[in-house]
Amino acid sequence: MRIISGIHKSKRIVAPKNLPVRPTADMQKEALFNILHNKYYIEDLHVLDLFSGTGNIAYEFGSRGAKKIVAVDAHYACAKFINTTSKQLKLPIDSIKSDCFLYLKRTIEKFDIIFADPPYDMSFEDFEKIPTLVFERELLTEKGMLIIEHSTHTNFSTTKYFVEKRKYGGSVFSFFEKD
Repeated sequence: MRIISGIHKSKRIVAPKNLPVRPTADMQKEALFNILHNKYYIEDLHVLDLFSGTGNIAYEFGSRGAKKIVAVDAHYACAKFINTTSKQLKLPIDSIKSDCFLYLKRTIEKFDIIFADPPYDMSFEDFEKIPTLVFERELLTEKGMLIIEHSTHTNFSTTKYFVEKRKYGGSVFSFFEKD
């Protein structure tokens, strides 16, 4: 995995092989950040990265200057790897070992961007819990956005607050906004 842009542009990060992860591919990550750059000033963002795995998305936000990033993953080794790597890269990432659904139920922070990349084989009922919790708990700022990465087999088009989806290979980004 590599960081595409920002202060750590082209930096390769090698994650331990035993982590239960599927990092977002470079092509998909680049497309996502092109969308975000047209809508937001990255340096102003407070970001939540759920199911963060290796921290791939968190590092990209950090390298591009996001002011604060919270990376949440239930796997101890993932949270530890993100913590170690973010310290080495001097990025503003708080790594938290927690079940992502419990984190959403307990946090009182508001975020400009919430990115979730759960396991593709998760049930649709569990996938739908993400936007439900985010919007019921009002975890986004006024112009905030929830982005869920998922396989082409998952369809959020009838889910409340769904705005659009973008397909890249076998992955899809679904976007949700309050307005």
